[in-house]
Amino acid sequence: MIKKAFYLIAVCLSLTSLSHTQTVIGKYAGEFMAIGVGGRSSAMGGAFTAVANDVTAGYFNPAGLANLQYPQISLMHEEHFGNLVNYNYAAIALPYGEDMSFGLSVIRLGIDGIPDTRDALIDGVTKNVIYDIYNPNARLDPDKIKEFNNADWAFYLSFAKRHSDRFYYGANVKVIRRDLGDVGATGIGFDIGALYNAWDKLFLGANVQDVTTTLVAWSTGRNELITPTAKIGAAYGIDFSFGRLMPAVDVDVRFENRRFASQFNVGPVSFDAHAGLEFSYKNILAIRGGYSDIKNVTVGAGIKLPKLNIDYSFAKFAGAKDDDLGNSHRISLILTLEETRFLRK
Repeated sequence: MIKKAFYLIAVCLSLTSLSHTQTVIGKYAGEFMAIGVGGRSSAMGGAFTAVANDVTAGYFNPAGLANLQYPQISLMHEEHFGNLVNYNYAAIALPYGEDMSFGLSVIRLGIDGIPDTRDALIDGVTKNVIYDIYNPNARLDPDKIKEFNNADWAFYLSFAKRHSDRFYYGANVKVIRRDLGDVGATGIGFDIGALYNAWDKLFLGANVQDVTTTLVAWSTGRNELITPTAKIGAAYGIDFSFGRLMPAVDVDVRFENRRFASQFNVGPVSFDAHAGLEFSYKNILAIRGGYSDIKNVTVGAGIKLPKLNIDYSFAKFAGAKDDDLGNSHRISLILTLEETRFLRK
């Protein structure tokens, strides 16, 4: 109940802030799109820009989709703060021709069943709806309490192409939809990515999100601008007779003046690092660990079955005392249509 009250207050404050017609740099306006997708990447602390070589690359680095040899489908579910915030993801990617791939990814972050008490205050004597909380006869009528949802959606349409055996590039067109009570917002943005195999075991990746600056227009007349974020990463594979060890690092460079909310900053430019490590045993079992940009230690594991990958990750929120903020559990599936008729030509 305390958690729901907290979120109700946050939603009310957000509704108030949206009531003014203006265009502003929306610090954290696109934050729901920065959570990441997939259990494998989450367990590695989000250090995935140079690692992504499956269907989840449509989110992390669209260039990585060019690695696909078969169509893939992915599903993911995660809960934050107990079961208060639900985070879901689904994606499909298809190889096309000799050197191209296409993908579609959908993300939804939602808080459902938020109590709406705006028209639930009544005069205890007359039973009429009132709005004066200082009225000595003010009473809350439970029968008049309604519910609404807060949902953020992002749709990614991805394209990737192999320029050469070592260099791939790609791009996203993404549509954003945000609903908060009885107001909503729509936006459209673009990402561009590149993946380079510097030599046999070293991969370098870059993804510039919201490269043209994304405008999110609210129904209230307020417009928020999501500034570009540059995600730069590297990964190195160390092979053994029984498996592979892969360390990876990412740095997120933002330009929205986060200052002390970031790990490091130079004026309005902020830098946040991710680090991850994966050990895969005979390409069947994997164990992973990482450190995310929000100072969370993450762990996880994965198993590769015929045509199906199952990945799990766990993260404990930094600063959570006595589990007040709960822990984050994420599970994801990747289905590969590994049949000759679907193989890339």
